[in-house]
Amino acid sequence: MHLEIGPPDERVPAIIDLPIGNAPMPAVLLVHGLGSTKEQMTGSIGRALVRRGIATLAVDLPMHGSRHVGGDVRSLMNPLAVAQQWRRAIREVSHALRFLASHADVDGSQIGIAGYSLGAYVALVVAANDPSIRAVCLAAGGDLPSDIPFAPLIRNMVDPRRIIRNIGGRPLLMLNGRFDQRIRPEAAEALFAAALEPKELRWYEGGHWPPPNVIDDAADWLSLQLGAHLAVASHKSRTRAPRRA
Repeated sequence: MHLEIGPPDERVPAIIDLPIGNAPMPAVLLVHGLGSTKEQMTGSIGRALVRRGIATLAVDLPMHGSRHVGGDVRSLMNPLAVAQQWRRAIREVSHALRFLASHADVDGSQIGIAGYSLGAYVALVVAANDPSIRAVCLAAGGDLPSDIPFAPLIRNMVDPRRIIRNIGGRPLLMLNGRFDQRIRPEAAEALFAAALEPKELRWYEGGHWPPPNVIDDAADWLSLQLGAHLAVASHKSRTRAPRRA
């Protein structure tokens, strides 16, 4: 279901997808990558999660999706504009997390977050600042690329290797392509090395976007961490129980 969330002066387009039954249910907040949309996340990892009894919420980041204006996503050449949009993205995704956790059909104690590419950086910061997130899944995430524009400014705002330590104690899954030309393997390895346990890095034979079987594996992992497999099994048991006369 499409909706808008946030305060009146900062409405953010979103999609919430709720499986039938099992309320209150675990949920995962989905954060897309650069040039992507909430629809891409909902139609891939989101669809896999809903099949496993997990609710999802995906939002359009600033200057993306239905908020996209012309060709401005890749033309942020003013470092102040970069900083402004980064802070806005963190603020909006943090609000989306609170919205999801407070939803009547969601178990606010069983919330995960999944971010892809740019969304992996955003998800990392939001999870580090919010201990209520139970599990963190980062696809095509890593340390900052060496050739990123305004590297000192970006590193000052978000240093992934420093921030990821604040997730320690909560399960972390990283999914990275061996042939990814945007987030290279060495960047993924550097971020993974900085993370604390429990953590897992899974490589796939591909580039920047994970193949379908890897997306399914990520959904299985999130389902396990959030206890959705137990909830689904309990629901099936109840629905199959014979009625008494």
